[in-house]
Amino acid sequence: MITRIDTGIAPSASPVNDAVRAGQQVWLVAIAEDPLTGAIVAGGIEAQARRTIENLQIAVVAAGGTLANIVQVQVFLIDSADAPGMNAVYREFFVQPYPVRATVVVKELLAKGLRVEMLATAVLD
Repeated sequence: MITRIDTGIAPSASPVNDAVRAGQQVWLVAIAEDPLTGAIVAGGIEAQARRTIENLQIAVVAAGGTLANIVQVQVFLIDSADAPGMNAVYREFFVQPYPVRATVVVKELLAKGLRVEMLATAVLD
């Protein structure tokens, strides 16, 4: 059974949650949205990657953990040329040992103007 975690981030109009927990595991999803308004942040990949990871951080903290509890991240980019910028920001938040990560280039993401989406799994003590 899963439990929804109230992250305080503006809820999606879609039938999804941004954080759920089952036992010691927490699943998180984040996009580059303002956590209060839900508006997609303006700017390039660095601004969007930063806001996305900050939203992951808000969600994992709401679950009782930190970014250090994240064991896996799946990154979805709309352009492979965005990978270096995303990686630079990623290194600002995640340190060794890095979570396991897959980065996938997709044709598009659902929100207009969105360049990155991240799905993460955390394990809490």
